[in-house]
Amino acid sequence: MRIKITGRNIDLTEGIKSAVEDKLNKLEKYFTPDTDVYVTLSVEKERQKVEVTIPTKGNIIRSEQVSNDMYVSIDLVEEVIERQLKKYRTKLISKHQNAASAFKQEFLEEQSVEDEEIQITRVKKFDMKPMYAEDACVQMELLGHDFFVFVNAETDEVNVVYKRKGNTYGLIEPEF
Repeated sequence: MRIKITGRNIDLTEGIKSAVEDKLNKLEKYFTPDTDVYVTLSVEKERQKVEVTIPTKGNIIRSEQVSNDMYVSIDLVEEVIERQLKKYRTKLISKHQNAASAFKQEFLEEQSVEDEEIQITRVKKFDMKPMYAEDACVQMELLGHDFFVFVNAETDEVNVVYKRKGNTYGLIEPEF
């Protein structure tokens, strides 16, 4: 694994770098040596944030953890990624996805401790009338949801608006 560390509003001391590398090197047992791991450390007021992104073929494994101590955030982010990997291992094998080539064979062959299948327990159908993104945000707020799927009146494509931190909104558009 190749760990690439960047910092925002923080001096990357050797202690912090080695803490990140020591913690994330525990993930080496899952990935092939040519896997890139992108780590961004940032500080905003009392918030110590660690973001880890691991692109694999067809998927992105990502975790973001915030606490008031950078070392706690580093510990948390590693635990979350390891939990994600164990949870989705069976999906990688059963779907024979291209992403499986980024993982070590021993990890993929290991017996899964927790074989949690994803189950869809409810299906909703609704009429999708074309609307503008701003109207979709208003509709999302009225429904009390964190996201809203709609047909964009400007592009005639299915889009998603979602709530972001800090009372802002995001728009997801398809890319072909």
